[in-house]
Amino acid sequence: MEYFADFTWVKAIDMAGLVLGLIYLWLEFKASIWLWLVSVIMPIVHGYLYWARGLYADFGMEVYYVLAAIYGYAMWRWSRKSGAGEKAAERPITRFPLRQVLPVALIGLALWGIIYWILVTWTDSSVPVCDSFTTALSMVALWALAQKYAEQWLLWLVVDAVCTVLYIYKQIPFTACLYAFYTVMAVLGYRQWLKKIPASDN
Repeated sequence: MEYFADFTWVKAIDMAGLVLGLIYLWLEFKASIWLWLVSVIMPIVHGYLYWARGLYADFGMEVYYVLAAIYGYAMWRWSRKSGAGEKAAERPITRFPLRQVLPVALIGLALWGIIYWILVTWTDSSVPVCDSFTTALSMVALWALAQKYAEQWLLWLVVDAVCTVLYIYKQIPFTACLYAFYTVMAVLGYRQWLKKIPASDN
């Protein structure tokens, strides 16, 4: 129980992030639009935590998360067109279009390179490769979530697995446990979302 021997705000926020993360995961699993509300609250909690532990790229991601949450809510709520006299419906879950795989992969690689350069040039990050990788892939995954693509879960699977190891290394165990749980749930979430795809889209 050495972790609790010297209890600090960082450790308290680590635990708060765990609770918020579980709520967010449940909402995402259910494909509930309310996940975007939690997406606005979580960055405040995790932002402080990441800055305190020198994960500067992850800290910068929290600003992106807030903006992406607003965009994601709008995409889920209003991007589905409805006919005359019909009530607007929520955006449906669909598959990731094959034509978008290459351009999105190239954008992800470019983001990785840019974020890595920023970290090694302007910060004292001790894990620039992993930090920049998870940040870049998270940006792509969050965009895919806003589009409501089922394969966004596969992107998060990779992010979560790498983050679990990274956060153990950075000694924030509650967040590491959360991401380990995320890794498992990413598989279950992907299967759950595939079941929700309209038969015509399959």
